[in-house]
Amino acid sequence: MLLVTLMWSIAGVVTRQLDAARSFEVTFWRSWFTGLALALYYAASHRRNALSHLRALAHAGGAALWISGLMWAVMFTCFMVALTLTTVANVLITMSVAPLFTALLARFTLGHRVAPGTWVAIVIAGAGIAWMYGASVSADPKQLAGTLVALGVPVASAINWNTLQRSGRSVDLVPALLIGALVSCAITLPLALPLRASPHDVALLGVLGVFQLAIPCMLAVRLARSLAAPEISLLALLEIIFGIAWAWLGAAERPAPQVLAGGSLVLATLALNEARGLARR
Repeated sequence: MLLVTLMWSIAGVVTRQLDAARSFEVTFWRSWFTGLALALYYAASHRRNALSHLRALAHAGGAALWISGLMWAVMFTCFMVALTLTTVANVLITMSVAPLFTALLARFTLGHRVAPGTWVAIVIAGAGIAWMYGASVSADPKQLAGTLVALGVPVASAINWNTLQRSGRSVDLVPALLIGALVSCAITLPLALPLRASPHDVALLGVLGVFQLAIPCMLAVRLARSLAAPEISLLALLEIIFGIAWAWLGAAERPAPQVLAGGSLVLATLALNEARGLARR
């Protein structure tokens, strides 16, 4: 899961290197490459039986597969659109409420008892992230619109992790990623026309589609069989910490002292929560 969050975290710094691609076109190309990578994965692993294998998985997955696919589509689309409307910081602040949404939903849909220590970790980690980025929140209409779009990510994430937790142990929900990528492409392509991305942009978005979405999301779906939904969502906060490091190294964005202090608080909280969970198991 640490590797997954590290791969997820490159989106912000790579997006800032684009030449001409904007908004829905950015989302379209990233989702297109994600779908292509997943299709090639199934074609290589099952060869002539790829389509029949996917049909069998779709039948076995039932409603859970389509719910998860739609939630992936929402997450893919809202995240990239929000990045083109507001700062990376504002998007990440909004995403930091995901563990709280996930834990609340798990409590009511899966009957999970959320340990008091996990609640404390969620609150402290959220406070640390708010401290890191509190000075970056803007009331500008465009910035506010981006933040509202970004809110779709933690909501969809909470529904998705709980769906994977409920059904992902008995059926393979990796094809939901392919559904999510295809739905995201279908939604954003009409809004992205005419396409303006340069070859440089397409190459960068191809890297994001394969290494920032397809591979880590496949790993995350598999991990949902072993880790509790609130635990996965809490660990996913490390994407924010890694995102700061990428921006520092790749975009010369030196973090302010409160960013370093808040990041240290988040890392320490997650480390202690995981150590407590491992000791209990």
